[in-house]
Amino acid sequence: MLAAACVAVLATGSYAQIGDLRLPISLDADSTDYDGNNSMLMFQGLRLSQGNIGIEADHGRASKLDFEDSVWHFSGNVVIDTENGHIECETADLQFNGHQLQSATITGAPATFRLERPGSDETTYAEAGNLAYDFRSGIVEFSDQAVITEGGNQISSNYLLYNITERRINAQSAGDGDEKVKITYTPQTETAAEDADTEDRDDNDAAIDETGDR
Repeated sequence: MLAAACVAVLATGSYAQIGDLRLPISLDADSTDYDGNNSMLMFQGLRLSQGNIGIEADHGRASKLDFEDSVWHFSGNVVIDTENGHIECETADLQFNGHQLQSATITGAPATFRLERPGSDETTYAEAGNLAYDFRSGIVEFSDQAVITEGGNQISSNYLLYNITERRINAQSAGDGDEKVKITYTPQTETAAEDADTEDRDDNDAAIDETGDR
C-alpha cells in the first residue's frame, strides 16, 4: 500500500495552455516512409507544433496521419516545449484526441522537466525515469527516482505527483524496502528574506494606491 509521505506547495505560476490545444497542428520532417505491411508512417527529423506546444525528435512513427484519435511514438533526443515548460527525454508516446494533445508518456535516463514561473527568475526543475503528463489537467506524475527542485529546496521520492494548476506536490513511498521521501530545505538568507519583505510591502502599497479607499 502506498503511504502518503508529504504534501508541499511550490510557488509556481498558473499553467494556461488549453487554448493552444485547439489550434491547428503543423508537422514537418527531414524524411517520411510508409511501411505498408505494418500500416505505419515513419519519420526522420520530425518537428510537430500546435500553438505554443512544440515537439522535436530524431524519429517518429504513427499508424495514421490523423490527430483525431491516435498515438504517436517519438524517440531519440526528444524535446517537448510548452508555453512555460521544457521536457527532454529518450522516448515519448503522445495521445491525440479530437485534434488536441491530451497526454504524454515519457521515459529517460533520466527525463528532465523544467517549468518557468511568469514574472519570476525562479525555475521549477524535475527529473525522473518516467513521466506521465496530462496536458488538460496540468498534472504530471514522476516515478523512478523522481526529484523536484525549486529555489534551492528539493523533494525526492520514487513517486511524485505535481499538480501544476494548484501548485501542489504529493510525494509518496511504497513502504518497506522503498526509499523514503527526502526533503532538503534551504533557508533564505537574510538579504533574500529582506528583499521578499520589501517586494510584499511594495505590492501592498501599490494595491492601496490603486483602490484609494484603504
